[in-house]
Amino acid sequence: MSRTPEEREAARRERERQRAEREGRPLPPEPAPAALPPDARRVSSLTGTENVEHPAEPTHDPQATQMFDVTTQWTGEHAAVAAAAEPDPLDAPEPESAPAAPPLTSEPEVPLGTRRVSRHQRSGRAAKPPAPPRGGGGARTGPRWRRRIGALLAIAVVVVAGWFLWSIYQPGGGDGSGSVVVTIPRGAGVSQIGDLLASRGVVDSSFFFRLRAKLSGSGGALKSGTFTLRDGMSYAAALDALSHDPPPPPVIKITIPEGMSRSQIAALARQDGLRGNYLAASRSVPAFNLRRYGAPKGATLEGFLFPATYELKRGATVQQLVREQLLAFQQQLAQVNLRYAKSKNLTVFDVVTIASMVEREVEVPRERPLVAAVIYNRLKQSTPLGIDATLRFALNDWTRPLTVSQLANPTPYNTRAHQGLPPGPIGNPGLASLQAAAHPAHVSYLFYVVKPGTCGQHAFSTTDAQFQRDVQRYNDARNAAGGKSPTRC
Repeated sequence: MSRTPEEREAARRERERQRAEREGRPLPPEPAPAALPPDARRVSSLTGTENVEHPAEPTHDPQATQMFDVTTQWTGEHAAVAAAAEPDPLDAPEPESAPAAPPLTSEPEVPLGTRRVSRHQRSGRAAKPPAPPRGGGGARTGPRWRRRIGALLAIAVVVVAGWFLWSIYQPGGGDGSGSVVVTIPRGAGVSQIGDLLASRGVVDSSFFFRLRAKLSGSGGALKSGTFTLRDGMSYAAALDALSHDPPPPPVIKITIPEGMSRSQIAALARQDGLRGNYLAASRSVPAFNLRRYGAPKGATLEGFLFPATYELKRGATVQQLVREQLLAFQQQLAQVNLRYAKSKNLTVFDVVTIASMVEREVEVPRERPLVAAVIYNRLKQSTPLGIDATLRFALNDWTRPLTVSQLANPTPYNTRAHQGLPPGPIGNPGLASLQAAAHPAHVSYLFYVVKPGTCGQHAFSTTDAQFQRDVQRYNDARNAAGGKSPTRC
């Protein structure tokens, strides 16, 4: 049978009361009967009961209605779950009607599932995703550090570039202080000049000097000669000083290497600005008697012009240089013990001649006494010396290979064709060679030839068979080198 709405409402309130008792909540108060307007009541002609007619729905705010509907929907679902836990057997399907209002309690019940509906959801548009926080999350950490690193690198590049430009152009750099005498060799390039100036403290860096010379285009205008520069000059000041011809020095310095012949020294004298003919001046000097040294008649001063560095006043003559060389020879010869040479019937002139050959043949200092011993041993056996340096002296050719026809030249300086010593010295030896010529090593060597793969070392031998093997080894290495010398220096 069907129940009236009042009975159903009473049953519902009873269920709410029982549920509240079980859950320990306060009992819901009994609702007061609502007063209805007079026009909403009328008496049924059939049952004699009052029927209530609902007034028309008033207009309302959509937003408030929607939020209320969400809350009501949750409350209705919650009530449905609660009703399902305790079914009512008398409850029958009811006609569709508006959902019942939530029960009133002493403490309002807040639904756990209530959510706030935004304006975009109410209007049907999708809301934009929230922006990431500005405080530095993981998504922005990488780009931020990359920007910082990029900024630091840019600053480093600017600093390095500024330092580089400052080092090249040296703003505020002056002309330096003090005095440094520097001699720029003839034909020296910018790199060699920069190294020389940096080693003497004239400039700070050879590298920046070369770079500044390249940027200014003045590298090709640098002069050679002796310059008086200063310590700590700027690159611009040093380049400017070297771009002008040096003032003539008050003193001429001429350096004569050991072993040079008179003709080679004559070229140096002309180059250094000495006045006069050196070859003529070095033929003989009345105050220097060659005969007392055992020289034959007509001998020149070859061999007695001691090699060294000499300082002469500007405008000096070659005669002054020759006098200085002869004086130096006498001073150096006084340090040589000639007793062993004299015991072999050799004169000072002979010792000087042997020393001039040793000077030309030896590149390794320790081999000087060995080469002198070979000369002594071959002289003792009356064997031709076979030293090509003597023939080169006569031909005045110290660099090109000797030809077969030249080796057969009948000149007295051809020690392949003639026995004994050449007519005289073939150059001007230094003190070490003079001492070796006066005191040769006590060895039985008779031969020597250049050892391949070395810087001027010789292979010495006593027998001709060993010498021929050494010569074959040298020729094989020379052929492998395309006809060039097989030495490595």
